[in-house]
Amino acid sequence: MAGAAELFNGERVVVFLFLSRVLFSVPTSLAYEAVALCLLAAAGLLIEISVENSAAALDRFKTRLGAASGILLATVTLPSLMFCRLIQMSREISNHETRPEWISYFSLNFWAACSCCFAVLCLFCFMMQQYSQCISNSLCWKSRVHRYTLLCMVAFGLTCYLSFARKSSSEWYIIMNLSWLFGYGLTTIICLKHVLSTFPHSASLGEALLISSGIVLCFGDLLTNALSKMDSTCDLALFDFLMHDSRSEISTIIQGVLVSLLLFPVFYKLCLWLWGSTNFIDAETHVVGRWMQRGIGSSIVFYASLSILLTLILPAWLNYIGDIPMHPLRWVLNFLFTESHRRIALCIYWILVVYISVCRFYYISKNSMTERILLRKYYHLVAVLMFVPALIFEPDFLDLAFGAALAVFFILEMIRVWRIWPLGHMVHQFMNAFTDHRDSEILIVSHFSLLLGCAIPKWMSSTFNDRPLAPFAGILSLGIGDTMASMVGHKYGVLRWSKTGKKTIEGTAAGITSVFASCSVLLPLLASTGYILSQIRLRVRKSCDAKR
Repeated sequence: MAGAAELFNGERVVVFLFLSRVLFSVPTSLAYEAVALCLLAAAGLLIEISVENSAAALDRFKTRLGAASGILLATVTLPSLMFCRLIQMSREISNHETRPEWISYFSLNFWAACSCCFAVLCLFCFMMQQYSQCISNSLCWKSRVHRYTLLCMVAFGLTCYLSFARKSSSEWYIIMNLSWLFGYGLTTIICLKHVLSTFPHSASLGEALLISSGIVLCFGDLLTNALSKMDSTCDLALFDFLMHDSRSEISTIIQGVLVSLLLFPVFYKLCLWLWGSTNFIDAETHVVGRWMQRGIGSSIVFYASLSILLTLILPAWLNYIGDIPMHPLRWVLNFLFTESHRRIALCIYWILVVYISVCRFYYISKNSMTERILLRKYYHLVAVLMFVPALIFEPDFLDLAFGAALAVFFILEMIRVWRIWPLGHMVHQFMNAFTDHRDSEILIVSHFSLLLGCAIPKWMSSTFNDRPLAPFAGILSLGIGDTMASMVGHKYGVLRWSKTGKKTIEGTAAGITSVFASCSVLLPLLASTGYILSQIRLRVRKSCDAKR
């Protein structure tokens, strides 16, 4: 009984309940995808059990100290997200409310997400097998776990092959798409190893898997968008990943800015190397020498290279892949002042809320008046105050604001980590006031998690949405559910889900109840403000566009 209780802890039960609900809604046209998701979940569970039963193995991966692996949850998160989107699209394609190209696009995104996760699971399995061979008391069940995991991976490869074979009998079609998926998996492994080695003890294995696969999927989507512009030299019938519709200017700008900032460290190091290779730096030049010692020289290179990237390179790239004729900054300003009375007022409201909350919470943190874990949850409530009105009245502008905020967070974190003069030290001191055990000395990622958790459901609902509460999923679950779960569990929690974990049954019940209560209040509010009617009109307009 103890072994069963340890095997089915609270997190795993929630994951399998979620997967059961998703699989219950699967149409017959997505049978191969459903089988692949089940195989992925089984492999993730086996690897998670194997890793968590070897404490020394977690130390070998240089994960965050005291954190659970979270492999199962991270393994199924992105594939199930793409799979739910596929189910939604397949449900509406019969009503001609969406274009068939989007089915192919999200289908390959699903297989790409599965390939990323399976590749990382294969890496974990191989490393655990090597670790088991190095110790004399390796158990037989570990070998069985590895065999079952490899069996799931072989079955996944066969399922993927059959899925592509059903769409086309062309061998080149199958080979090219499978090769594309193999590239996703290989790139994810490289990215994961880079994340764990560059930022040791900063993330769990599940968090590193989510970060790596998300980055690779973002880069892959940008690359496919660029390749689709080269249709004069490519046979699109051989590539599922090139058969998708155009996207909005907002999504193109957001994706371009975020990918540019992810690539910026490479560009910055290149600029530093060019700076060091020129004759401007001379050992006998005392002025430049003092600048470099104080970090002023590298800071100048940082600001200059960032300006070049965002003002010259990025606009040229967006003009190529997104057909945006004007500078992105000019486009954003035009968009901002199109509905000036509402969007400007919303910006002023955001500035006031951020200023008041930051000043108040920073004072509380510096005087140790509240525990940091609870103080951070107050920011979740601030997110509800900021994002819910914007989502109701200006959903498109909120998409753009999410991207702008994420870009600012990226830039500030780079300034903090590299100690860029003159803001680096000040940003570091300010951010340290809101950290806890989940943040390492290298990276502070809590604000990224909150922002992405609120933004991703809204971004995923931008192209098509038949559920009025779907864009609010992240805001409600993080801003209200997670906050209530933490507060109630911290103050009144007694019954824990597991012996080693800190999550309590009382906290979980409070989180679920608060989300249901929020939904019951939000639905009448959306109906009274005309939000639901506006979404229906948007669906009708997109349905008419799809029929053309």
